[in-house]
Amino acid sequence: MQIGGLTPLTSIDFPDCLAAVIFCQGCPWRCGYCHNHHLIPPHGENRLEWSDVMRFLHRRRGLLDAVVFSGGEPTLQDNIQTAAGEVRNLGFKVGLHTGGIYPSRLDKLLPLLSWVGMDIKAAFPDYDKVTGTPKSGKHARESAQLLLASSVSCEFRTTVHPLYHTRDSLLRLAEELQLLGVKHYLLQEFRPHGCTDDVVNSYSARELLDDATCGRIGTMFESFSVRRA
Repeated sequence: MQIGGLTPLTSIDFPDCLAAVIFCQGCPWRCGYCHNHHLIPPHGENRLEWSDVMRFLHRRRGLLDAVVFSGGEPTLQDNIQTAAGEVRNLGFKVGLHTGGIYPSRLDKLLPLLSWVGMDIKAAFPDYDKVTGTPKSGKHARESAQLLLASSVSCEFRTTVHPLYHTRDSLLRLAEELQLLGVKHYLLQEFRPHGCTDDVVNSYSARELLDDATCGRIGTMFESFSVRRA
């Protein structure tokens, strides 16, 4: 496991649970608005050993409810299933933040998970514009279908940025997700914190998240919210 960071306590990364977040190093996509840019390379400067992470979690039994694997892209890690199993064996619920980059790996991991937050970049035909990676939309769609077909609780969320989205494209995306069977959806306004691209940072997404647009999207889902920057 390539671990690039650890948040010892959070109340917002796993619904209704106190959790620790393990940040996995490495991601094959190159999303311009990424706020964890330091986690994109496969090897980081501040690597944590898995044995140290496990010692920390042993001390937190009875104090934390869950552990979330985030990144980077956690399913890039060859040993993610083993790691998730070890965390689960300590008595924690296991959560995952993923872009759905590797559907087959996600499929094998799902039986170990209690909750998944899946990042949806854009309407699936428009993915390459965001990720800079061919066929990324195809993989994300397959992962979304696998997740929705499972019994794992999940939330889908989209980071909104004017370089990649318009009001119309957000509505099309919402319709696409509704047809897939998504029940819980979140739009989050782009935050420049952590993003290293000055051009991307010069834009504000607030104008795209107007009340009328968000109101229309909200009617398509069982639960819907907007996270402001």
